[in-house]
Amino acid sequence: MSKFDEMVSLYEREMKDLKISVNGELLKAVTKGCGPVIYLPDASKVSSSDQAEMDRVKNNFLIKKLGLKDSHELDKGIQAAVDIMGASNRNKYRAIFYYLLVKHFKKEGLYI
Repeated sequence: MSKFDEMVSLYEREMKDLKISVNGELLKAVTKGCGPVIYLPDASKVSSSDQAEMDRVKNNFLIKKLGLKDSHELDKGIQAAVDIMGASNRNKYRAIFYYLLVKHFKKEGLYI
């Protein structure tokens, strides 16, 4: 099993624990889109308590990558992902977080 497949398997297990339904094809595509950051212990996770990090998610992922317009709805989507993963969860993996955002904003077509 490749390192990439190991990471996807880890994310699938985490999503199962969080009771998040998984579209394996979409998860793989979103994970691939994250690039090498998934292999870095700190960068592979999202810190929802860090406003600068949330601003980067909003600007770099939602606006630039998904092509969404800046609005309060983006903040609501980010908060929805935080709520699903749990605010106190220290393992908010970036790939899962982005997967939830893709699903929330119905942008699966950009990946599959």
